[in-house]
Amino acid sequence: MKRTNIPERYVIVILTFICTSVCYIERVGFSIAYTAAADASGVNQSSKGMILSTFYYGYVCSQVPGGWAAQKVGGRRILLLSFVLWSITCAFVPLDLNRVTILVISRLLVGVAQGFIFPSIHTILAQWVPPHERSRSVSLTTSGMYFGAAAGMLVLPSLVKFRGPQSVFLAEAALGAIWSLLWFKYAVDPPRSEHPKATAAGFGELLLPIKGNQKTKVENGGHSNRTPQIPWKKIIFSLPVWAIVVNNFTFHYALYVLMNWLPTYFELGLQLSLEDMGSSKMMPYFNMFLFSNIGGVIADHLITRRILSVTRTRKLLNTIGFVVASFALMALPRYRTPDGVVFCSSVALGFLALGRAGFAVNHMDVAPRYAGIVMGVSNTAGTLAGIVGVDLTGRLLEAAKSAQLDLTSPDSWRAVFLIPGSLCIFSSILFLLFSTGERIFD
Repeated sequence: MKRTNIPERYVIVILTFICTSVCYIERVGFSIAYTAAADASGVNQSSKGMILSTFYYGYVCSQVPGGWAAQKVGGRRILLLSFVLWSITCAFVPLDLNRVTILVISRLLVGVAQGFIFPSIHTILAQWVPPHERSRSVSLTTSGMYFGAAAGMLVLPSLVKFRGPQSVFLAEAALGAIWSLLWFKYAVDPPRSEHPKATAAGFGELLLPIKGNQKTKVENGGHSNRTPQIPWKKIIFSLPVWAIVVNNFTFHYALYVLMNWLPTYFELGLQLSLEDMGSSKMMPYFNMFLFSNIGGVIADHLITRRILSVTRTRKLLNTIGFVVASFALMALPRYRTPDGVVFCSSVALGFLALGRAGFAVNHMDVAPRYAGIVMGVSNTAGTLAGIVGVDLTGRLLEAAKSAQLDLTSPDSWRAVFLIPGSLCIFSSILFLLFSTGERIFD
């Protein structure tokens, strides 16, 4: 920015990439640390599912408020505040299985704080990134989630082994503090622009927070003192928005089930310690990182070269991603070797990430001015998927044990992966029918 020759929007994209990486190190880290502590204490699978899903109860509460706050106050400030809050919570709350209430409250607080992050990021990127760079910019930013998850899976099991589960929380808090300092130092609001192309594209002055009775331009060249109202009714009853919402739900159902239960699947289903798996355990998330960026580059190439329209590009990548992922998910419990499970989960998560170049960027296509709001609505559905999927998985496994099925049996896990696989097919069909790449909100 002032101290670098790198264009400001690229610095913002890099910082948001690091932001999402740190967030997912925290999420994977809690799953690894809690699973280690819970298995050592003999906690049953249903109780594990309840604790692991607690984060999402807090997370779902702040998605839409996060989009509203980013729209009104500014994504830069809200993003910083959310990071500081969850980092402090991680630093001071102990991982004590004898004090379940404190653990539940802390996970709720972390969920609430992190719920402001992605609506804020989408608001920021909609302000900074022009349309022809959106696919790869959003893909790079969101691929930070998978890079962080891969890094967490690679490093944190060893940290748990040598320093104990609590050390994971302290490491995550330190990373959060470091990112907060970087964001405070280098992030600024986007420059205001009255250029007609900027306005038409959906970024520039009209996307910045509007304070008080600040004047805004109207079509006849005059000015209006009226603060633009968020079109809630139009958002709620829009079929293209619902196509995004349903696909967001499905994506996160599959992602959160694998993220929270894959350590248990390796430990109990395959009788294999994460520590003994070496670097292979990070491959599903590293594959997501690669495919997310590949999808963004392909989408921008198809659009800028006018090979396909925005609408057809989004539908093509979303369909390929979700259909391939569905088959990989349903095939996963058939494999009884670590290599087979890593391969299936890598294909499933990789192609789901490819699909993000369809539904996930679509917020900015249909509603660039209200990208944070639509993202908040969409991510609320994605968070509900975490609540439902993570908790339901624990209940399914407990039901399998009650039916005298051992967790090493494929039959115990078949329903766990069949559900997200079926949802992928349904969601891809819905996106084909109702999505659009055209701007539908003024």
